[in-house]
Amino acid sequence: MRKIIMLCFAFLVFGKTMAQEIPLLSNISSRNNINLNGKWSYIVDPLENGYYDYRLVPLKDNGFFENKKFNTTDLTEYNFATSATMDIPSDWNSKDQRLFFYEGTVWFQKDFNYKKDAQTKGILHFGAVNYDAKVYVNGKLAGNHVGGYTPFNFDVTNLLVDGNNFVVVKVDNKRHKDNVPTVNMDWWNYGGITRDVTLAQVPNTYVEDYLVQLDKKEKGKISGWIKLNSETANQSLSVSIPELKIKKIITTDSKGFAYFEIKANPVLWTPEKPKLYDVVISKADENINDKIGFRTIETKGKEILLNGKKVFLRGISIHEEAPFRSGRAWSQEDAITLLTWAKELGCNYVRLAHYPHNENMVKEAEKMGLMIWSEVPVYWTISWTNPDTYANAERQLHDMIYRDKNRCGIVIWSIANETPHGDDRDLFLSKLAKYARSQDNSRLISMAMEVTKSSNNINTLQDNMNEYVDIVSFNQYLGWYRGTNESCKDMQWVIPYNKPVIISEFGGEALQGLHGDKKERWNEEYQEELYIQNTQMFNRIEGLAGVSPWILVDFRSPRRQLSNIQDFFNRKGLISSNGIKKKAFYVMKDWYAQKEEEYK
Repeated sequence: MRKIIMLCFAFLVFGKTMAQEIPLLSNISSRNNINLNGKWSYIVDPLENGYYDYRLVPLKDNGFFENKKFNTTDLTEYNFATSATMDIPSDWNSKDQRLFFYEGTVWFQKDFNYKKDAQTKGILHFGAVNYDAKVYVNGKLAGNHVGGYTPFNFDVTNLLVDGNNFVVVKVDNKRHKDNVPTVNMDWWNYGGITRDVTLAQVPNTYVEDYLVQLDKKEKGKISGWIKLNSETANQSLSVSIPELKIKKIITTDSKGFAYFEIKANPVLWTPEKPKLYDVVISKADENINDKIGFRTIETKGKEILLNGKKVFLRGISIHEEAPFRSGRAWSQEDAITLLTWAKELGCNYVRLAHYPHNENMVKEAEKMGLMIWSEVPVYWTISWTNPDTYANAERQLHDMIYRDKNRCGIVIWSIANETPHGDDRDLFLSKLAKYARSQDNSRLISMAMEVTKSSNNINTLQDNMNEYVDIVSFNQYLGWYRGTNESCKDMQWVIPYNKPVIISEFGGEALQGLHGDKKERWNEEYQEELYIQNTQMFNRIEGLAGVSPWILVDFRSPRRQLSNIQDFFNRKGLISSNGIKKKAFYVMKDWYAQKEEEYK
């Protein structure tokens, strides 16, 4: 069993990585950190002159990564010291009007002070950079990371010096066919350093990772493990849960792992009472504090059971877009605003689409009692037969699970959204599903499928991925992309699987403040009627265990070009980008109130 756990959560390296790249520091916010957020200098480099010479050969020297000090005796054609600055975390599209539509390379630079210590390592951690990041410290390459929504870190101890240091990041958000996501997507491709940047100072031998959860097999027990960054045996560690009067001393084995099992009967986390316990992971020179909840999630036939009780997931889909300012969301304040609206809607669940959201969002949702669907951006038409594309998707899935495995609020790992049927797709996704289950068998697996259209008003869900998921989820847009609002009355649904059903998306667009006839698109009355007819139809779907309408708030999308209505916004939000609730919001709120009463 121990060998299996080690294999499940060990860091996997895919493709070519720099030697300094290391497994993620779990719970980065609880480490001894130097905060590198704030003003960074930046240079827009559409031709990548700072990285390639004029023959498109990567520069070994004289690149922007060297951060040379400008003077008039040498030919240096850049100068971070006199360049514009940008607040980090952020995105360049919303911060610099010239870069609203820009996709390409931007260089970022920041100075910081550091005091070297022979007993301490310096770990440079990025919450996320979209999409391809090359990181340099004091002019030397620390490493490269591909993927726009997952964290990464490098051991930069040997690159740091006493006193003044600098970090330079080359960020490239150009879309490519073989990327994850690929070139075609329905959200804004926000470029930049979009989440927190920290320099963690940790002991040379430090706690790299840990798992604390209810024991999967035996009631009345909390179990888990702690892992050091090196294969160091006989190290004394402890796990403490003061409120439960627990303090367990454990010792590492030859692999640097220490396992524990503790008899305990914690109050279980629920949306109504989202109980979290202070947990402290310690060794002689290190303390890591966390807040962890305990719950069970499982399915039985067509039911979802939370702590053994049947539950209906009253949800909403959310993009990681900031309310009011319409840029990339990243802060605790952004998360609280968005999730407070979800709670006002009557939600006990949020679908965080279509990629892993920032840690603030996950932690605040958990505190508020919101169950979470967390997803990787295997979206629409991926390069199904490209091994590197699969490796990229699996790496992002790994990092999502790795970062959030101690977050009890997450109940569903989603591996894809609206992918076209086919043998290559089935092979790709089945491998992802099996990989997700190997990494974490304590949560449910799902994906957003599509329904087979029929002319006789009988809608049949047929997807070969049904055998790999715990919950059958699908997107449907009756009244918008198909049929009329009135056609909802005649629709029948055939879902031939003995599994719970979630309608992961439905909805239609309305410009907030535009009013008119309920049979005319784009106004609030049409969207309101769409929600009325769809929710009445949902009451006839056997095995329906949850819904997550598309979407909480209007969000930017380059696909949405209708002037004076969309203006590069997807207007399917129940709330406008300015925070004003549309009429459909209240339809959904009332339906959720009925569902809450029904499932008491």
